[in-house]
Amino acid sequence: MVEMTVDYQGELRSTATHGPSKAKLNTDAPLDNMGKGESFSPTDLLATSLTTCMVTTMAIAAKRNNINIGQPTARVIKEMTAVPTRRVARLPVEITIPVELSEDDRHRMRNAALTCPVAKSIHPDIDVPVTFYWGPGRVEEKTDTRH
Repeated sequence: MVEMTVDYQGELRSTATHGPSKAKLNTDAPLDNMGKGESFSPTDLLATSLTTCMVTTMAIAAKRNNINIGQPTARVIKEMTAVPTRRVARLPVEITIPVELSEDDRHRMRNAALTCPVAKSIHPDIDVPVTFYWGPGRVEEKTDTRH
């Protein structure tokens, strides 16, 4: 169990504090929803949480299996909808593993990313297409984290 606290700062901004480390992060409502967009919005954090969870879970699996994955990078785009209510509609993710991996190791890394705890916690109405870039020039697409 990990406790986080949130203090509303006014002007649609909050400060969250991570209990164990006391690290802080600020949020701001987005420009398209009355905010100033000067920091991550709560829905930006959802997208960021998904992507960092995928990369971290891959790194854990790589470490457990003694697989060199180099220094992966990832990109996510948050797409909102207002129908039927304002919510996150789509989170396309791109993950780049800069080194060549065997088919077995790609399978392990792909499975780790797609089954990370955040991916498994995201509502099924959110479309999460994932594209993996394996080494130079290799592309593999996965249509969704739910498989």
